[in-house]
Amino acid sequence: MKRIVLFFAGVTAGISLVFVTAGWIGWPFSLPATTRETVAASSANTEAKHQAPGHIELSEDQVREAGITLARANGGMLKRHFLAPGSLIPDADHIGRVSVRVLATVTELRKRIGDSVGKGEIVAAIESREVADAKSEYLAARLTNDLQQTLYARQKTLVESRTVSENEFLRTRLTANDAQIKLDGARQKLFALGLSESEIADLPNQPQESLRTQFLRAPISGRVSERRVDLGGLIGREGQESELFVIVNLDDVWVDLAVSPEDIGAVSEGVTVKIRAIGTDDEADADVIFVSPLLDRETRNARVIATMPNKGHRWKPGTFVTAEVPIAGAPSSVIVSKRSIQTIKGTPTVFVRDADGFEARSVRTGREDDDDIEIVAGLAAGEIIAVDNTFTLKAELEKDDAEHDHD
Repeated sequence: MKRIVLFFAGVTAGISLVFVTAGWIGWPFSLPATTRETVAASSANTEAKHQAPGHIELSEDQVREAGITLARANGGMLKRHFLAPGSLIPDADHIGRVSVRVLATVTELRKRIGDSVGKGEIVAAIESREVADAKSEYLAARLTNDLQQTLYARQKTLVESRTVSENEFLRTRLTANDAQIKLDGARQKLFALGLSESEIADLPNQPQESLRTQFLRAPISGRVSERRVDLGGLIGREGQESELFVIVNLDDVWVDLAVSPEDIGAVSEGVTVKIRAIGTDDEADADVIFVSPLLDRETRNARVIATMPNKGHRWKPGTFVTAEVPIAGAPSSVIVSKRSIQTIKGTPTVFVRDADGFEARSVRTGREDDDDIEIVAGLAAGEIIAVDNTFTLKAELEKDDAEHDHD
């Protein structure tokens, strides 16, 4: 019994000691005035921040350090286009063929595939009986004509002195005119065989054994792309080869494009298109020179031809290319770079510069091209927006939204 009384007396003394100690240290305690003001100010700032959602405060120095570039929103024309497949082919105006018009034998080939030739340069020689007959006919007609013209001039002098009758003079003049006609015909036959004026004029000075020989010349400057005969080969007969060489000048090439019926209405002659080689970074400009009025019976596409300069012969016929064909359109009131657009919560958004930083503003977009996009609502022309590194602003905005939701 005595132990129980002592236990309760100890408990009571301990409780009393606790109350005495608490009173001595000032419990319950209160915060100092300055601490209360700091907490209140922090709460007020947080509340103010939440009252301005969608705004990011950045100074000029911070904008510069973040690499954010600015641009003014303006109106203009979008560079819209469509793509058309095609291939490069030689310019048909710059293809020359060395051919013969008679039955002949190839006696000399002076050029090989890939060799460069100049216009009028001799590339081959042939021997032909037809050539020999035509040259002989011309030489005979030339001699006859010279004689008849001499007789006519003499008869003209005699008729003026009344030494010969007028009828005899008229017969002489008729014969002279006939000889001149035959000479002109023989000369035209040699032209048709491919002889030049200088070669015809030099025929009287040539040895008889050379009459059967004809030299073939290049019709254009360029490079030999094909050689179709061999030395000693027979050419010119029906069913046999009549072409010796094909010469191509690649200073200009054609772009043969296939355009769908839906897009052909936007293509017109004179339009400049951008050509890109498939699989490489090569690109160049070409001018449309032909738009076919007909559709291909099999592919249902229209043929479009564009010409392209190729001074360095960098573009090779047969290369597959893609043409970027511009499409005309109406002007837009506000156009911005695609780099300035960020998607926030599924909505296209731009960051408009203001005095304190940037305002995240939702916009409605319209037409677009490879680089720019039209803004139809949410942004006025003349406002300044962020263009490059806008993902930094997006990240900052999303961070602020996350903190707001957490609070």
